[in-house]
Amino acid sequence: MSKLTIALDIMGGDHGPPVILPAAVKAIQLHPDVHFTLCGDEDTIKAGTQPLTDSERNRVTIVHCSQVVEMGEAPTSALRNKKDSSMRRVIELVESGEADACVSAGNTGALLTLSFYLLKTLSGIDRPALINMMPTTGHHNVFLLDLGANVNCTPEILFQYGVMGSVLAQEVAGIESPRVALLNVGEEDIKGNAQVKSADQLFKDAPGINYIGYVEGDDIFTDHADVVVTDGFTGNVALKSSEGLAKLVINEVKRQSQKNFYTRLLAKIAFPLLKSIYNSVNPDQYNGASLIGLRGIVIKSHGNAQKDAFYYAIVQAMKEAKMHLPEKIKTKIETVLLEQL
Repeated sequence: MSKLTIALDIMGGDHGPPVILPAAVKAIQLHPDVHFTLCGDEDTIKAGTQPLTDSERNRVTIVHCSQVVEMGEAPTSALRNKKDSSMRRVIELVESGEADACVSAGNTGALLTLSFYLLKTLSGIDRPALINMMPTTGHHNVFLLDLGANVNCTPEILFQYGVMGSVLAQEVAGIESPRVALLNVGEEDIKGNAQVKSADQLFKDAPGINYIGYVEGDDIFTDHADVVVTDGFTGNVALKSSEGLAKLVINEVKRQSQKNFYTRLLAKIAFPLLKSIYNSVNPDQYNGASLIGLRGIVIKSHGNAQKDAFYYAIVQAMKEAKMHLPEKIKTKIETVLLEQL
């Protein structure tokens, strides 16, 4: 790839430009081989990119957008009435090939709808899925999907998720034969609803997928599987619950370490260990869910992401663009998925 270009929705998210622009500036400064297209209010973007040098500014294109998709706006309204929004523009840049990937922290429903409408899905994929990495007790992260794109999933869609997740684990994590599992209320064959049981059989019959069966919720973090597949309702609850628990652990460690002189002294001695633990569970570094299954790369950042978290989402977009991820998913689908369905 001779020139890598990432399009950023500067206006999206709970905090908007005050958080996203510093993250964009950080990405521009740390990745001199990447070009960036910043979409949003032109005056706001110019003011927020003042820290850039002239050479850094030469790698930045500003696209003025007169509209913003609000966080509580209905997806259909964003599709019909916000044709000059920063969110729509970054997706259009991917569609036209002017950008290799895009990142937005905006309204999830609107981003899904616009991406589905403008980019379309790959052949053999019914619905795109939101997928992200989560930490485990082992040496690898686990990929969990779907995280909220589709709350109701047929067995065929769950199977498609497993194929796509397997490709992402291979390309991003370098796992030769990713272990794919279905999230269930138990590991026994008799457990689960009809959709999960039917999907289980599809996986068992599929060539080229390292399917290991069912896992329960507590297995997500034990390095039992590399890819865990579930519907968007369950996946979103699991994601938000784990993030809340991680924040609870981090805040409780901070609080306990400041209780008195002795705990402050112990915390200072244990600082390297505490920092290592913090880095391993900090949700910020796992920000950036991939909307996979589309004919282009779309990364969804948390709406409440701060600067560092949004920066990690940008890095994820760059990784997937360099790997040509949609093309590799398409190849896998043609060799595995289309033969099965």
